[in-house]
Amino acid sequence: MATLPLSGLAQKTSSLYKFSAELESTDKFPVLFLGHGSPMNAIEDNEFVQGFKKIGQTFQRPKAILVVSAHWETRGTFVTAMEHPATIHDFGGFPQALFDVQYPAPGSPTLALETQRIISKTEVHLDDKWGLDHGSWSVVKHLYPNADVPIIQMSIDYTQPASYHYEIAQQLLELRKKGVLIIGSGNMVHNLRMVAWDKLDTAGYAYEWATIANEKMKKFIQDSNHQALIDFRQQGKEFDLAIPSPEHYLPLIYALALQEKNDDLLLFNDNSVAGSLTMTSLKIG
Repeated sequence: MATLPLSGLAQKTSSLYKFSAELESTDKFPVLFLGHGSPMNAIEDNEFVQGFKKIGQTFQRPKAILVVSAHWETRGTFVTAMEHPATIHDFGGFPQALFDVQYPAPGSPTLALETQRIISKTEVHLDDKWGLDHGSWSVVKHLYPNADVPIIQMSIDYTQPASYHYEIAQQLLELRKKGVLIIGSGNMVHNLRMVAWDKLDTAGYAYEWATIANEKMKKFIQDSNHQALIDFRQQGKEFDLAIPSPEHYLPLIYALALQEKNDDLLLFNDNSVAGSLTMTSLKIG
């Protein structure tokens, strides 16, 4: 988790004002939460991949993308700030075809600096080592297959509660109005220890607790009851089973924090996989 050296930052800062001007947009961009599921979704053509592709056709092309991925946890908050982020294959046991995938989208050091500037709740560190993990590229590649939209990632500080993530996400609202597409990538229900491997090919198979948790989450989302979702550890045993650890759930919190009063809400890819995973995704705005 190395940070960028101070040398060269002065030059980048001088370009920040130009960047801000370039991002000025009259249209407020939507926010997405994408249930990314298995890395194999990067190379398969299934109902979820079709859902990603269709949602990407419902709004104009962004000037840049910021992704909060479940697969980048850090102590402290970081944003990638390199010109050319690497495609990270942060998984094992999958076909070589998946490891062969590259997503050579450009980075945006100036968007990283802009993100650092607008967040005052905490210090945001600039990172030049991480790149794009599969929580990012495996879904964004279906939205923009030509890898021609600049993209950065923001990490999840694993030492902080959901309320912290909600509050810093709210400070990203300015970016929605500058042509930036903000994506949270995770899964609302994500318990790998309880996956029913023998039901992988059974469409929509879900344990009862997973269905209950997913339905409650959707009700809270539709009612704009964000506080209940922030207080997810107070929502009963079904939530505890659905969220054994919070890293896949917290990207949802980032997306909801950016919801404004008059934003439309669309749920899609609302289906279960292997008993203990849900692919439910949101478009806000």
